[in-house]
Amino acid sequence: MMADVDLHTHSRFFHGFAGRPTPYDEVGFRLHVAVAQARGLDAMAVTNHDYYTEFDVDTGDLTIIPGIEVSSTAGHLLLIGPDPPAGTKPNMMTPAEGIDLAHDRNCAVVLPHPFRDSRVKETDAAVDAVEVNGKHPKPTTLVKELAAEWDVPIVGGSDAHYPIEVGRTFTRLETESLTPAGVADAIRAGRTEYRITQRFPDQYIHQLYGIVHRLKGRTERVAQTVTPDETTPAVRSASEDGRQEPDPRRGP
Repeated sequence: MMADVDLHTHSRFFHGFAGRPTPYDEVGFRLHVAVAQARGLDAMAVTNHDYYTEFDVDTGDLTIIPGIEVSSTAGHLLLIGPDPPAGTKPNMMTPAEGIDLAHDRNCAVVLPHPFRDSRVKETDAAVDAVEVNGKHPKPTTLVKELAAEWDVPIVGGSDAHYPIEVGRTFTRLETESLTPAGVADAIRAGRTEYRITQRFPDQYIHQLYGIVHRLKGRTERVAQTVTPDETTPAVRSASEDGRQEPDPRRGP
């Protein structure tokens, strides 16, 4: 089966209170679930910074995939699968140690935002996939080059903290079962394609994040290019003759 999954979301609206949930987490989670359902996603991974939380919330047909965003000594790693650790201490594990932990717990490891606040690509860490990130979607050519160099697949994740951000970048994957183990297996096997949405507010949100990250010095100075096969009014996907066609499954 084919499934559309946002592999990188957060249940809180803000950073701070590192490594533990806040009273706002359930509020954020409920809002993100509502947006994911409205945008036709099949599943959503919740990957908070250095902690994993289960929510006792009816999510209907939307499958929730457990996950955690680990702050390693060289940058962040997404651990996605059936048994992520309940918590990790920031800046204590090397990328290799984080990957070993993930694989011991049957989780796939994704390198998120490889060109923002990350030195993981400078190590010999053997991740399972690299990410086109919703907050920094422009250098897709560089992500493709990195994925080719490492011979790993590419996935997409919104990195959403606010509901409007959910699903702006997501992963279309082929899986035998839409379960945490099935999603992790699909990532490791490379049965994935990333998608970047281009609804009305998204283009302005992307520009705003680009300005903020440059002002903070968090983004590497790289060529900010979008390849021709990634521009449509709805979901970026190219037809064989080069014309751009929106995905019929997605709304405006």
